[in-house]
Amino acid sequence: MNAFGLIQIGLMLSSTTIISSLQCNHLPFQQRKVIENSLRLLDKMGKKFPQQCLREKMSFRFPTQVLQPRQNDTVGVAIEEILHHIFYIFSKNLTLAAWDGTALDQFQNGLYLQIEQLEACVTKKHAQHRQSKEVSRLKLKKYFQKLDCFLKDKKHDLCSWEISRAEMRRCLQLIDKVTRK
Repeated sequence: MNAFGLIQIGLMLSSTTIISSLQCNHLPFQQRKVIENSLRLLDKMGKKFPQQCLREKMSFRFPTQVLQPRQNDTVGVAIEEILHHIFYIFSKNLTLAAWDGTALDQFQNGLYLQIEQLEACVTKKHAQHRQSKEVSRLKLKKYFQKLDCFLKDKKHDLCSWEISRAEMRRCLQLIDKVTRK
């Protein structure tokens, strides 16, 4: 390959990096828009919380400390992890949920796109802050496992899905609160 070809490749790579970093600079704004849309879609998916499910409601105790802005790296990783878990939960046995399928598909697509953007932008410096990232991941994993077990124990019935939907709404609201700071 000649020098001109190498220069073209170098310019192309550097412009891709610049474009990518510009997208990452606008990530908090993009996240707020996607979270707002996700919250709207969660509301649109189902109706009001069923009265018969109130007696089954339980506290899953979201580990809010994982979203404390100690380092932006750690918070970004925590948000990415939360979105992965929400996507996983909403990719399960939804037959008894009786939700609006179009809104559910749009919700899942929005989560997937947001996860892709975060993966592209979140710095994965494993050496720096590794321990605090792992602690956050473990706390989130435990929280979402409780939710997953709850769904399984209730055989993915309507109330368990409505309670899960309310809990995911709370998670997204916490992410929204952090990204607005």
